[in-house]
Amino acid sequence: MADLPMLADHLEPGLDIVLVGLNPSLYSVRAGHYFANPRNRFWTALNQSGLVDAGADGHPPPLTPEQDYKLLDYGIGFTDVVKRPTPQAFGLTPADFRQWAPVLKAKLLQYQPRIACFHGMMGYKAYLRYAESIKEQPKLGLQERTIRNTRIFVLPNPSPANAHFSLDDLVYWYRQLKALRDALTRGE
Repeated sequence: MADLPMLADHLEPGLDIVLVGLNPSLYSVRAGHYFANPRNRFWTALNQSGLVDAGADGHPPPLTPEQDYKLLDYGIGFTDVVKRPTPQAFGLTPADFRQWAPVLKAKLLQYQPRIACFHGMMGYKAYLRYAESIKEQPKLGLQERTIRNTRIFVLPNPSPANAHFSLDDLVYWYRQLKALRDALTRGE
């Protein structure tokens, strides 16, 4: 695994949302794209949620992992809590979080998106513990905490290993994220 490259961030100033994964899968790193495993439900949920604005025909384009960079055109970027790829989340260690969570915080402070959206409680709790020195039991959705001016939102991890949440559940949470983005865009 040491010979695998890291999955590059898709970040730039002025983003509405930065989607924060726990860490890239080996499959995604080999493919060079976020959520590339065909069993991962991210792209299906995203495409069904309306989070990506509709095109001229009134329908959002169905996006695929190979088009992950195109989300920047919609004000959405990608990064991870930990950049080291693993076959499964249980391959991550406390040392990984100690190393990478502060790096994530620095990126979010640098780019200041409107919303940092964490995919799953495990990633958000690790961020809190290792970047903010906070232990708490957050819930899904909008958090009270912010990272400077960046709002924090947590939704279920779309990984196939997280079968506790259905595709409909995931679509619901991405729609909630869209509602938050739209409200912040309107200045609410």
